[in-house]
Amino acid sequence: MQIIMLVLMLVVFYFFLIRPQQKKQKELKAFRENLKQGDKVVTIGGIHGKILEITDTTVLINSEGTKLRFEKSAISTAVADNLGVQA
Repeated sequence: MQIIMLVLMLVVFYFFLIRPQQKKQKELKAFRENLKQGDKVVTIGGIHGKILEITDTTVLINSEGTKLRFEKSAISTAVADNLGVQA
């Protein structure tokens, strides 16, 4: 009976903790691979900007006249054009 409870707990952990995290990581990886010039993004540090150049591992971002180079892994989200964000 204890073995059944242990297996049941492992299944619950898999479906509620591990599987959603893997799905989120896969979606984030696909997002970063599909970045293109002109996209407005936000970094994990909170910097808003527009993508000027993309290489294999880095992204050049223009933020209020300043050009900054970030690792692709530092890009967290895209910003919709209709929010009025100036990049």
